[in-house]
Amino acid sequence: MLMEDAIAMLQLHEVPGKAAKMRAYYKVERAYWGLTTLVLDDQARQWRQELSLANRLQLAAELWESNAHEGRICATKLLTQARIRPDDCAAWQLLQTWLADVDCAAICDHLCLAGHRRLGADLTRIDEMSKWPQSPHLWTRRAALAMTLPWAKMRDPNPANLAIRERALDCAAELAEDPSKIIQQGIAEWIYELSRKSPERAQAFLDAHGNKLRNAARKDASRKLPTPA
Repeated sequence: MLMEDAIAMLQLHEVPGKAAKMRAYYKVERAYWGLTTLVLDDQARQWRQELSLANRLQLAAELWESNAHEGRICATKLLTQARIRPDDCAAWQLLQTWLADVDCAAICDHLCLAGHRRLGADLTRIDEMSKWPQSPHLWTRRAALAMTLPWAKMRDPNPANLAIRERALDCAAELAEDPSKIIQQGIAEWIYELSRKSPERAQAFLDAHGNKLRNAARKDASRKLPTPA
């Protein structure tokens, strides 16, 4: 599929006035097409069904390079699925390459939705991700938390998933003194979600590392935990 055709198909669904509102909201200088998330979901689903993996990877790469807000989100949605056959290594590498370009929370969140499925498909990828907390790039550090967040929400994780949870907690501990509000909020969300499934482990994390967190993050992380007597 030609990139021009793909963009034309997406822009057929532009909502009048939405692009200007998005530009004002996100405050990042790039193109906005004024599209809804539902349109991006539907179009990405159709392309995942119709295109070969090679063509899908190429289209995803070109949509990302467009630097348009919706183009980048649609690129991540092209790679958001549980199984990519016959091999998802190229998709995982593409996501890692894109991560260095991320500059806003919305795009980071969509990339992490795709990334957590790739991690789920190959849990050894946590070894690469364990280096992300040392990155000077804010959104790479945040991705170490956001991409592993589903493991905080698991009710009955098996031993392999428990190991991922612990590796993610190691990342959170490493980031506990990070001054960025975005990182502090990311840790608070992770520990809060963990407290809903494993309050003892969440409390143990806060006992060990809560003093490194900012007060607001520590309070948010512990709001489901019993108040100390």
